[in-house]
Amino acid sequence: MLAGPPRGDESLAADAAALFRAEHGRAPAGVWAAPGRVNLIGEHVDYAAGVCLPTALPHCTAVAAAPRGDGRVSAVSLAPGGRRLAESCALDEVGAGRPAGWLGYVAGTLAALGAGGCDLAIVSDVPAGAGLSSSAALTCATALAAAGLAGNDDPDEEERRRLLAAAVRAENHVVGANTGGLDQAASLLAEAGHAVALDFADDTARLVPFDPGAAGLSVLVADTRVAHDHAAGGYGSRRGLIDDVARRLAAEGLGFRDPGALEAAVRLAGPELGEELVEARVRHVVEETARAARATQLAAAGRLAELGELMAESHRSLRDLFEVSTGELDSAVDAALGAGAAGARLTGGGFGGSAIALCPDPEAIAAAIAEVAKRRGYPEPRFFLAPPSAGARRIA
Repeated sequence: MLAGPPRGDESLAADAAALFRAEHGRAPAGVWAAPGRVNLIGEHVDYAAGVCLPTALPHCTAVAAAPRGDGRVSAVSLAPGGRRLAESCALDEVGAGRPAGWLGYVAGTLAALGAGGCDLAIVSDVPAGAGLSSSAALTCATALAAAGLAGNDDPDEEERRRLLAAAVRAENHVVGANTGGLDQAASLLAEAGHAVALDFADDTARLVPFDPGAAGLSVLVADTRVAHDHAAGGYGSRRGLIDDVARRLAAEGLGFRDPGALEAAVRLAGPELGEELVEARVRHVVEETARAARATQLAAAGRLAELGELMAESHRSLRDLFEVSTGELDSAVDAALGAGAAGARLTGGGFGGSAIALCPDPEAIAAAIAEVAKRRGYPEPRFFLAPPSAGARRIA
Protein backbone atom coordinates (compact mmCIF):
# COMPACT_ATOMS: atom_id res chain seq x y z
CA MET A 1 0.00 0.00 0.00
CA LEU A 2 2.92 2.36 0.63
CA ALA A 3 4.51 3.88 -2.45
CA GLY A 4 8.07 2.92 -3.22
CA PRO A 5 11.02 5.10 -2.27
CA PRO A 6 11.62 8.39 -4.08
CA ARG A 7 13.79 8.37 -7.17
CA GLY A 8 16.94 9.67 -5.48
CA ASP A 9 19.60 12.12 -6.57
CA GLU A 10 21.26 9.96 -9.22
CA SER A 11 18.04 9.15 -11.06
CA LEU A 12 16.70 12.72 -10.90
CA ALA A 13 20.01 14.16 -12.08
CA ALA A 14 20.24 11.74 -15.01
CA ASP A 15 16.66 12.43 -16.12
CA ALA A 16 17.02 16.20 -15.80
CA ALA A 17 20.29 16.17 -17.77
CA ALA A 18 18.77 13.98 -20.49
CA LEU A 19 15.74 16.25 -20.79
CA PHE A 20 18.06 19.26 -20.96
CA ARG A 21 20.11 17.76 -23.80
CA ALA A 22 16.98 16.78 -25.72
CA GLU A 23 15.46 20.27 -25.45
CA HIS A 24 18.50 22.55 -25.63
CA GLY A 25 20.94 20.50 -27.69
CA ARG A 26 23.85 20.75 -25.26
CA ALA A 27 24.92 19.49 -21.85
CA PRO A 28 23.88 21.38 -18.71
CA ALA A 29 26.45 23.10 -16.52
CA GLY A 30 25.04 21.25 -13.52
CA VAL A 31 21.93 19.88 -11.82
CA TRP A 32 20.53 21.21 -8.54
CA ALA A 33 17.71 19.83 -6.40
CA ALA A 34 15.38 21.07 -3.65
CA PRO A 35 12.91 19.01 -1.60
CA GLY A 36 9.28 19.39 -0.74
CA ARG A 37 8.36 19.47 2.93
CA VAL A 38 5.97 18.30 5.59
CA ASN A 39 5.17 20.60 8.48
CA LEU A 40 4.92 18.70 11.74
CA ILE A 41 3.12 21.59 13.45
CA GLY A 42 2.74 25.36 13.22
CA GLU A 43 0.24 25.89 10.40
CA HIS A 44 -0.98 29.25 9.14
CA VAL A 45 1.31 31.10 11.55
CA ASP A 46 4.42 31.76 9.42
CA TYR A 47 2.82 34.97 8.15
CA ALA A 48 1.77 35.87 11.73
CA ALA A 49 5.23 35.95 13.35
CA GLY A 50 4.66 32.42 14.64
CA VAL A 51 6.67 29.22 15.11
CA CYS A 52 6.75 26.28 12.69
CA LEU A 53 8.47 22.89 12.73
CA PRO A 54 8.90 21.42 9.23
CA THR A 55 11.12 18.67 7.85
CA ALA A 56 12.30 18.18 4.29
CA LEU A 57 10.87 15.35 2.23
CA PRO A 58 13.09 12.82 0.45
CA HIS A 59 11.17 13.81 -2.72
CA CYS A 60 12.81 16.57 -4.76
CA THR A 61 12.58 18.78 -7.82
CA ALA A 62 15.74 18.78 -9.94
CA VAL A 63 16.76 21.64 -12.24
CA ALA A 64 19.44 21.17 -14.89
CA ALA A 65 20.78 24.54 -16.01
CA ALA A 66 23.24 26.36 -18.23
CA PRO A 67 23.66 30.08 -18.89
CA ARG A 68 22.63 31.91 -22.04
CA GLY A 69 23.52 35.44 -23.09
CA ASP A 70 20.26 37.01 -24.28
CA GLY A 71 18.50 37.70 -20.96
CA ARG A 72 15.83 35.07 -21.52
CA VAL A 73 14.86 31.94 -19.63
CA SER A 74 13.93 28.90 -21.69
CA ALA A 75 12.57 26.06 -19.56
CA VAL A 76 11.23 22.59 -20.24
CA SER A 77 9.41 20.38 -17.75
CA LEU A 78 7.63 17.05 -17.79
CA ALA A 79 3.95 17.12 -16.83
CA PRO A 80 2.28 14.10 -15.18
CA GLY A 81 2.04 11.40 -17.81
CA GLY A 82 5.30 12.47 -19.44
CA ARG A 83 3.97 15.31 -21.61
CA ARG A 84 6.73 17.83 -22.34
CA LEU A 85 6.01 21.50 -21.48
CA ALA A 86 8.36 24.11 -22.92
CA GLU A 87 8.07 27.86 -22.36
CA SER A 88 10.31 30.92 -22.44
CA CYS A 89 10.25 34.61 -21.63
CA ALA A 90 12.49 37.65 -21.29
CA LEU A 91 13.52 38.21 -17.68
CA ASP A 92 13.11 41.97 -17.97
CA GLU A 93 9.41 41.44 -18.75
CA VAL A 94 8.64 39.53 -15.54
CA GLY A 95 6.03 41.16 -13.31
CA ALA A 96 2.78 40.55 -11.44
CA GLY A 97 1.03 37.73 -13.27
CA ARG A 98 3.74 37.62 -15.97
CA PRO A 99 4.49 35.01 -17.08
CA ALA A 100 1.41 33.02 -16.10
CA GLY A 101 1.43 29.39 -15.06
CA TRP A 102 4.36 27.30 -13.95
CA LEU A 103 6.95 29.46 -15.72
CA GLY A 104 6.04 32.29 -13.33
CA TYR A 105 7.64 30.40 -10.44
CA VAL A 106 10.86 29.94 -12.39
CA ALA A 107 11.14 33.31 -14.08
CA GLY A 108 9.94 35.13 -10.97
CA THR A 109 12.72 33.59 -8.90
CA LEU A 110 15.40 34.40 -11.47
CA ALA A 111 14.17 37.99 -11.82
CA ALA A 112 14.09 38.47 -8.04
CA LEU A 113 17.73 37.38 -7.88
CA GLY A 114 18.77 39.61 -10.78
CA ALA A 115 20.07 36.48 -12.50
CA GLY A 116 21.15 36.28 -16.11
CA GLY A 117 19.45 34.32 -18.84
CA CYS A 118 19.55 30.55 -18.73
CA ASP A 119 18.26 27.31 -20.20
CA LEU A 120 16.59 24.94 -17.74
CA ALA A 121 15.16 21.44 -17.63
CA ILE A 122 12.96 20.42 -14.69
CA VAL A 123 12.15 16.95 -13.35
CA SER A 124 10.32 16.30 -10.08
CA ASP A 125 8.93 13.54 -7.91
CA VAL A 126 7.30 15.91 -5.36
CA PRO A 127 3.54 15.28 -5.64
CA ALA A 128 1.90 18.42 -7.05
CA GLY A 129 -1.19 19.90 -5.41
CA ALA A 130 -0.74 17.68 -2.36
CA GLY A 131 0.15 20.36 0.19
CA LEU A 132 3.80 19.25 0.18
CA SER A 133 5.34 22.42 -1.27
CA SER A 134 6.01 21.31 -4.82
CA SER A 135 6.01 25.00 -5.82
CA ALA A 136 8.63 25.85 -3.17
CA ALA A 137 10.74 22.92 -4.34
CA LEU A 138 10.63 24.39 -7.86
CA THR A 139 11.49 27.96 -6.84
CA CYS A 140 14.23 26.86 -4.43
CA ALA A 141 15.85 24.50 -6.94
CA THR A 142 15.76 27.32 -9.48
CA ALA A 143 17.32 29.74 -7.01
CA LEU A 144 20.07 27.28 -6.11
CA ALA A 145 20.77 26.65 -9.79
CA ALA A 146 21.07 30.40 -10.37
CA ALA A 147 23.56 30.64 -7.51
CA GLY A 148 25.51 27.71 -8.94
CA LEU A 149 25.67 29.28 -12.39
CA ALA A 150 27.00 32.42 -10.72
CA GLY A 151 29.82 30.37 -9.17
CA ASN A 152 28.41 29.62 -5.71
CA ASP A 153 27.76 25.90 -5.35
CA ASP A 154 28.06 25.90 -1.56
CA PRO A 155 25.97 28.84 -0.34
CA ASP A 156 26.21 29.65 3.35
CA GLU A 157 23.16 30.43 5.48
CA GLU A 158 23.23 34.14 4.59
CA GLU A 159 23.22 33.35 0.88
CA ARG A 160 20.54 30.70 1.31
CA ARG A 161 18.37 33.29 3.02
CA ARG A 162 18.84 35.58 0.00
CA LEU A 163 17.75 32.73 -2.25
CA LEU A 164 14.82 32.06 0.09
CA ALA A 165 13.65 35.67 -0.14
CA ALA A 166 13.75 35.51 -3.94
CA ALA A 167 11.71 32.30 -3.96
CA VAL A 168 9.10 33.86 -1.66
CA ARG A 169 8.96 37.00 -3.80
CA ALA A 170 8.31 34.92 -6.92
CA GLU A 171 5.28 33.29 -5.33
CA ASN A 172 3.97 36.47 -3.71
CA HIS A 173 4.50 39.02 -6.48
CA VAL A 174 4.59 37.08 -9.75
CA VAL A 175 2.39 34.02 -9.16
CA GLY A 176 0.05 35.76 -6.69
CA ALA A 177 0.23 33.13 -3.94
CA ASN A 178 0.64 35.10 -0.72
CA THR A 179 2.60 32.44 1.17
CA GLY A 180 4.62 33.22 4.26
CA GLY A 181 8.07 31.67 3.86
CA LEU A 182 7.73 28.39 5.77
CA ASP A 183 7.94 26.18 2.68
CA GLN A 184 10.99 27.85 1.18
CA ALA A 185 12.84 27.91 4.50
CA ALA A 186 12.26 24.20 4.99
CA SER A 187 13.48 23.40 1.48
CA LEU A 188 16.63 25.51 1.65
CA LEU A 189 17.66 25.16 5.31
CA ALA A 190 16.81 21.55 6.24
CA GLU A 191 19.28 18.80 7.04
CA ALA A 192 18.75 15.05 7.19
CA GLY A 193 17.71 13.72 10.61
CA HIS A 194 16.47 17.12 11.75
CA ALA A 195 13.42 19.32 11.85
CA VAL A 196 13.84 23.05 11.25
CA ALA A 197 12.53 25.20 14.10
CA LEU A 198 11.48 28.45 12.43
CA ASP A 199 10.58 31.50 14.49
CA PHE A 200 9.17 34.20 12.25
CA ALA A 201 9.10 36.80 15.03
CA ASP A 202 12.87 37.17 14.88
CA ASP A 203 13.45 35.36 11.56
CA THR A 204 15.60 32.62 13.08
CA ALA A 205 16.04 29.00 12.06
CA ARG A 206 17.43 26.27 14.28
CA LEU A 207 18.05 22.63 13.44
CA VAL A 208 16.42 20.28 15.96
CA PRO A 209 17.32 16.56 16.01
CA PHE A 210 14.24 14.59 14.98
CA ASP A 211 14.57 10.82 14.85
CA PRO A 212 11.17 9.12 14.89
CA GLY A 213 12.77 5.78 14.02
CA ALA A 214 14.59 5.72 17.37
CA ALA A 215 11.17 5.80 19.05
CA GLY A 216 9.79 3.09 16.78
CA LEU A 217 7.77 5.62 14.80
CA SER A 218 7.49 6.81 11.19
CA VAL A 219 6.04 9.89 9.56
CA LEU A 220 3.39 8.69 7.13
CA VAL A 221 1.99 11.01 4.45
CA ALA A 222 -1.55 10.38 3.20
CA ASP A 223 -2.18 12.40 0.04
CA THR A 224 -5.97 12.67 -0.18
CA ARG A 225 -5.70 13.48 -3.92
CA VAL A 226 -7.90 16.52 -3.37
CA ALA A 227 -5.80 19.20 -5.03
CA HIS A 228 -5.40 22.63 -3.48
CA ASP A 229 -4.11 25.98 -4.73
CA HIS A 230 -2.60 28.69 -2.52
CA ALA A 231 -3.35 31.28 -5.15
CA ALA A 232 -7.08 30.54 -4.76
CA GLY A 233 -9.50 32.34 -2.44
CA GLY A 234 -9.68 30.28 0.75
CA TYR A 235 -6.04 30.68 1.69
CA GLY A 236 -5.93 34.32 0.61
CA SER A 237 -8.99 35.35 2.61
CA ARG A 238 -7.54 33.91 5.82
CA ARG A 239 -4.14 35.46 5.20
CA GLY A 240 -5.82 38.79 4.45
CA LEU A 241 -7.78 38.76 7.69
CA ILE A 242 -4.73 37.90 9.80
CA ASP A 243 -2.70 40.61 8.05
CA ASP A 244 -5.46 43.14 8.76
CA VAL A 245 -5.64 42.16 12.43
CA ALA A 246 -1.85 42.30 12.71
CA ARG A 247 -1.87 45.90 11.44
CA ARG A 248 -4.55 46.88 13.97
CA LEU A 249 -2.62 45.25 16.80
CA ALA A 250 0.64 46.88 15.71
CA ALA A 251 -1.01 50.31 15.89
CA GLU A 252 -1.43 49.63 19.63
CA GLY A 253 2.06 48.25 20.03
CA LEU A 254 0.94 44.61 20.19
CA GLY A 255 1.74 41.39 18.36
CA PHE A 256 0.04 38.01 18.34
CA ARG A 257 2.42 36.65 21.00
CA ASP A 258 1.85 39.44 23.50
CA PRO A 259 -0.40 38.89 26.55
CA GLY A 260 -3.90 40.09 25.80
CA ALA A 261 -3.46 39.88 22.02
CA LEU A 262 -6.59 37.79 21.50
CA GLU A 263 -8.79 40.09 23.55
CA ALA A 264 -7.34 43.15 21.82
CA ALA A 265 -7.88 41.61 18.38
CA VAL A 266 -11.55 41.00 19.11
CA ARG A 267 -11.97 44.53 20.47
CA LEU A 268 -10.33 46.03 17.40
CA ALA A 269 -12.12 43.83 14.88
CA GLY A 270 -15.07 46.09 14.27
CA PRO A 271 -18.21 45.07 12.39
CA GLU A 272 -16.37 44.96 9.05
CA LEU A 273 -14.23 41.99 10.21
CA GLY A 274 -16.66 40.31 12.59
CA GLU A 275 -15.83 39.69 16.23
CA GLU A 276 -16.67 35.97 16.22
CA LEU A 277 -14.65 35.26 13.09
CA VAL A 278 -11.65 37.21 14.39
CA GLU A 279 -11.85 35.47 17.75
CA ALA A 280 -11.72 32.05 16.08
CA ARG A 281 -8.96 32.85 13.59
CA VAL A 282 -6.74 34.68 16.06
CA ARG A 283 -7.25 32.06 18.76
CA HIS A 284 -5.84 29.52 16.32
CA VAL A 285 -2.81 31.71 15.57
CA VAL A 286 -2.07 32.36 19.25
CA GLU A 287 -2.55 28.77 20.41
CA GLU A 288 -0.87 27.17 17.38
CA THR A 289 2.26 29.23 17.91
CA ALA A 290 2.37 28.12 21.56
CA ARG A 291 1.84 24.49 20.49
CA ALA A 292 4.63 24.68 17.93
CA ALA A 293 7.04 26.21 20.43
CA ARG A 294 6.26 23.40 22.88
CA ALA A 295 6.52 20.79 20.12
CA THR A 296 10.00 22.04 19.27
CA GLN A 297 11.10 21.35 22.85
CA LEU A 298 9.49 17.91 22.80
CA ALA A 299 11.11 16.96 19.49
CA ALA A 300 14.54 17.96 20.78
CA ALA A 301 13.97 15.84 23.89
CA GLY A 302 12.75 12.83 21.90
CA ARG A 303 9.33 12.98 23.60
CA LEU A 304 7.44 12.15 20.44
CA ALA A 305 4.30 10.70 22.02
CA GLU A 306 3.64 14.10 23.59
CA LEU A 307 4.45 15.78 20.27
CA GLY A 308 1.82 13.55 18.69
CA GLU A 309 -0.80 14.81 21.12
CA LEU A 310 -0.03 18.39 20.09
CA MET A 311 -0.36 17.41 16.41
CA ALA A 312 -3.89 16.15 17.07
CA GLU A 313 -4.73 19.39 18.92
CA SER A 314 -3.38 21.35 15.98
CA HIS A 315 -5.66 19.54 13.55
CA ARG A 316 -8.73 20.22 15.67
CA SER A 317 -7.84 23.91 15.69
CA LEU A 318 -7.32 23.99 11.92
CA ARG A 319 -10.65 22.22 11.48
CA ASP A 320 -12.78 24.16 13.95
CA LEU A 321 -11.18 27.60 14.32
CA PHE A 322 -9.28 28.28 11.10
CA GLU A 323 -11.67 26.15 9.02
CA VAL A 324 -9.20 24.93 6.40
CA SER A 325 -9.77 21.19 6.65
CA THR A 326 -11.93 18.99 4.42
CA GLY A 327 -13.93 15.82 4.92
CA GLU A 328 -11.14 13.82 3.30
CA LEU A 329 -8.49 15.27 5.62
CA ASP A 330 -10.65 14.86 8.74
CA SER A 331 -11.36 11.27 7.74
CA ALA A 332 -7.66 10.51 7.32
CA VAL A 333 -6.72 12.07 10.65
CA ASP A 334 -9.53 10.40 12.58
CA ALA A 335 -8.77 7.01 11.03
CA ALA A 336 -5.07 7.33 11.81
CA LEU A 337 -5.69 8.23 15.44
CA GLY A 338 -8.29 5.51 15.79
CA ALA A 339 -5.81 2.93 14.44
CA GLY A 340 -3.11 3.83 16.96
CA ALA A 341 -1.15 6.76 15.54
CA ALA A 342 0.61 8.86 18.19
CA GLY A 343 -0.50 11.99 16.35
CA ALA A 344 -2.01 13.11 13.07
CA ARG A 345 -2.96 16.37 11.39
CA LEU A 346 -3.35 18.01 8.03
CA THR A 347 -0.11 19.47 6.72
CA GLY A 348 0.12 22.51 4.48
CA GLY A 349 -2.44 25.20 3.88
CA GLY A 350 -5.43 22.90 3.87
CA PHE A 351 -8.45 22.88 1.52
CA GLY A 352 -7.20 19.51 0.28
CA GLY A 353 -3.73 18.08 0.05
CA SER A 354 -2.22 15.75 2.62
CA ALA A 355 -2.44 14.57 6.19
CA ILE A 356 0.49 13.20 8.16
CA ALA A 357 0.56 10.62 10.93
CA LEU A 358 3.29 9.92 13.47
CA CYS A 359 2.79 6.20 13.86
CA PRO A 360 4.32 2.87 14.88
CA ASP A 361 2.91 0.79 12.00
CA PRO A 362 2.53 2.86 8.84
CA GLU A 363 1.13 -0.04 6.77
CA ALA A 364 -1.68 -0.58 9.29
CA ILE A 365 -2.41 3.14 9.55
CA ALA A 366 -2.47 3.48 5.75
CA ALA A 367 -4.89 0.54 5.50
CA ALA A 368 -7.20 2.11 8.07
CA ILE A 369 -7.21 5.46 6.26
CA ALA A 370 -7.81 3.80 2.88
CA GLU A 371 -10.67 1.70 4.21
CA VAL A 372 -12.51 4.70 5.61
CA ALA A 373 -11.91 6.71 2.41
CA LYS A 374 -13.35 3.87 0.31
CA ARG A 375 -16.38 3.54 2.58
CA ARG A 376 -17.13 7.25 2.31
CA GLY A 377 -16.62 7.45 -1.44
CA TYR A 378 -13.50 9.61 -1.25
CA PRO A 379 -10.61 9.34 -3.74
CA GLU A 380 -8.16 6.55 -2.97
CA PRO A 381 -5.32 8.16 -0.98
CA ARG A 382 -1.67 7.79 -1.92
CA PHE A 383 0.73 6.90 0.90
CA PHE A 384 4.45 7.25 1.41
CA LEU A 385 6.97 7.67 4.21
CA ALA A 386 8.63 11.00 4.97
CA PRO A 387 11.86 10.56 6.95
CA PRO A 388 13.48 13.93 7.77
CA SER A 389 15.73 14.49 4.77
CA ALA A 390 18.37 16.82 3.32
CA GLY A 391 17.69 20.31 2.04
CA ALA A 392 18.52 21.88 -1.32
CA ARG A 393 21.85 20.87 -2.86
CA ARG A 394 23.79 20.32 -6.08
CA ILE A 395 23.34 16.73 -7.29
CA ALA A 396 25.40 16.68 -10.53
